Amino acid sequence: MRVVKQIGFIMTKLHKKQQLITFEQLPKTPTGITGLDEITGGGLPNGRPTLICGEAGCGKTLMSLEFIVRGATEFNEPGVFMAFEEKADELASNVASLGFDLIKLQDDKKLRLDHVHIDRSEIEETGEYDLEGLFIRLGFAIDSIGAKRVVLDTLENLFSGLSNQIILRAELRRLFTFLKEKGVTAIITGEKGDGSSLTRQGLEEYVSDCVILLDHRVINQISTRRLRVVKYRGTQHGTNEYPFLIDEDGISVLPVTSLRLEKEVSSERISSGIPSLDSMFGGKGFFQGSSILVSGTAGTGKTSIAASFANEVCGNKKRCLYFAFEEAPKQILRNMKSINLDLQKHIDNGLLEFHASRPTLYGIEMHLVAIYKIIKRFKPAAVILDPITNLITVGSVSEVKSMLIRLIDFLQDEQITVMFTALSLNTVVSEQTDEGVSSLVDTWLLVRDIESNGERNRGLYIMKSRGMSHSNQVREFTITDKGLSLVDVYLGPDGVLTGSAREAQKLREKTGVALREFAITRKDKEILRRRMMLESKIASLQAEFESTEEELNKIYLEEELKQDIIERNRQEITDIRRGNADTLKSKSKRKK
Repeated sequence: MRVVKQIGFIMTKLHKKQQLITFEQLPKTPTGITGLDEITGGGLPNGRPTLICGEAGCGKTLMSLEFIVRGATEFNEPGVFMAFEEKADELASNVASLGFDLIKLQDDKKLRLDHVHIDRSEIEETGEYDLEGLFIRLGFAIDSIGAKRVVLDTLENLFSGLSNQIILRAELRRLFTFLKEKGVTAIITGEKGDGSSLTRQGLEEYVSDCVILLDHRVINQISTRRLRVVKYRGTQHGTNEYPFLIDEDGISVLPVTSLRLEKEVSSERISSGIPSLDSMFGGKGFFQGSSILVSGTAGTGKTSIAASFANEVCGNKKRCLYFAFEEAPKQILRNMKSINLDLQKHIDNGLLEFHASRPTLYGIEMHLVAIYKIIKRFKPAAVILDPITNLITVGSVSEVKSMLIRLIDFLQDEQITVMFTALSLNTVVSEQTDEGVSSLVDTWLLVRDIESNGERNRGLYIMKSRGMSHSNQVREFTITDKGLSLVDVYLGPDGVLTGSAREAQKLREKTGVALREFAITRKDKEILRRRMMLESKIASLQAEFESTEEELNKIYLEEELKQDIIERNRQEITDIRRGNADTLKSKSKRKK
């Protein structure tokens, strides 16, 4: 029992020590290819072989060659490119359009191109077959320039004509072991196999530390290239399919499906370029870095709203990208002059850039990659896509929604304000697209036709605007030679009035106001006249009253005087009777 306890104690200590051991992260070699390093978490496994496989025309040779060139030019890591199919001068001419000068890199001892010619008709299986000669040739090429990167393109040509699978598998393992011993980061390209096998030999994907599968699909006459990391030993990596684009800058991969909802947000506002529309958002406009959808039927002014927004952004000395899927840039510039918008000056100042193309130019994913690249290069403050409903011609509703989700996430991560325009039709597909996109955006403006009294007018209202108070009214949207404006909707006796009906109702109300004012004036004059008459009567009565009062007062005074005289006379007579003659005399003297 003691022995068992001791063994258990020792095992517990060993287990705890193993838990404390920290393994260093797998060293990686950056490829320099846009987006690929993000998917792989830093690049390809350093000092280990990577398999790139796929069908013909999917971009295997170009991706591996760009890996070598980027290493030599950007990371100071010389490379060896050993081709079993194309000659060195053919490779140099093929990638010259991408700006890769292979001849100069060879002269600078940064690149070594080696072509190994293998003709199947000259191969004969006699005795044991090995790659010793290839190892010697490859080792010399690596040592001659101190190469850190190696590409073998393509592996099938090396073993063409061999049917002995045992020898083939043994030599494949020897090749991969040789590359690891040399300490180089290697890429080996292979053609796609039949059935479930990634390669024709069916062994390379098991021996390689990293396997990247390239795919070139054609759906509805639209081609799309995709990339998927099938496996990557010792590290986490993106497992989804990622579209990639081959253009004049080389290969660009867009790892949009790996984005998370961890973006920062801004409370700053940006004007729409239409003051009356800003007033519906409290006079401040949209949130910076938000997404706006302007939807409506044809001819309602969606492009005009987008152009006004672009003009406002450029007017604030910020950059704006305009992706047009329906009209040519010159056509947009000409049309906008009719509403007093001069966008050409912003193009001349380098603040506005147009990119116009039919949706059928690329597949839906390729459009996303192209937009991503242009945004990364131009670094705009705002992006406009006009209209997004045209993308349905190259993808389903769900594909368009998926593409827009990734685009919105990317733009919000970059704090770039985006405005979409969408054409609304009386079809189930367009309604699904409109509703699907509207759930993604922060602000949704709906422009619709208002037909009444034989006229067609425009009405605009805000369906939603996240995080801000906004008007719930329907405003009449007018387009004139002075620009765009929103007019307050007029409520008449019969409901909402627009256009000439609104003006006619206003005239009727003005007439009514004038008649009321005239009636009020007549009433005031009559009141004044009657007041004057009454005041005149009151003054006459007042005078009559004063005269009567004066007459009455006169009679009263006379009576008082009479009484006073009678009283004095009575007193005098009394005094005489009493014999007070002296007193009477003295009084008479005093009176005199």
